[in-house]
Amino acid sequence: MVSTQEWVQPVVLDGRRIRLEPLHRDHFADLAAVAFDAPLWQWTIMGPQDEAGLRRWFDLALANAEAGTERPFATIDRASGRAVGSSRFLSIVPEHRRLEIGWTWVATAYQRTGVNREAKLLQLTHAFETLGANRVEFKTHARNERSRTALAGIGATFEGVFRNHMIMPDGSIRHSAYFSVIAEEWPDVKARLEAGLTR
Repeated sequence: MVSTQEWVQPVVLDGRRIRLEPLHRDHFADLAAVAFDAPLWQWTIMGPQDEAGLRRWFDLALANAEAGTERPFATIDRASGRAVGSSRFLSIVPEHRRLEIGWTWVATAYQRTGVNREAKLLQLTHAFETLGANRVEFKTHARNERSRTALAGIGATFEGVFRNHMIMPDGSIRHSAYFSVIAEEWPDVKARLEAGLTR
């Protein structure tokens, strides 16, 4: 049986505006320069929105990468060469050819610029066309309407809400909305993402 580490290996994904490269310690300073806009983390389980909180998030991402259970990326703005966000492959289940794209965030100044859309295109293309995935899933806080709208906008299918799914840093209970793209839907989703990037 193929292991998680063998199926989803570290990789650089090159786009027109951005590059996704494996998260590395050298990315921390760039991310710390753009990560502390409170709305970025409103719906996540990151914890305190300060350098110590970012460091915990960052170190855990690197530890999971080292263990081979996740593949975190830094989102690099090609024009400046600086990291402006992050995303990752997680919940990787090679025996069922299934994985999740999550922990995605982009600096406020780069939102609504196509950066996130291109990142999704790069990750989904790699998942379906290189890895041969059957399913890619996404989850978000059920109350995060912006994220839910964005996922529906790329053509992901809403599958329902996992109730009482997570405990947030403030102690509140999070319900998680699940979306997915399956292999049969990928050509249409890809066309939609590419069309969105050309507009």
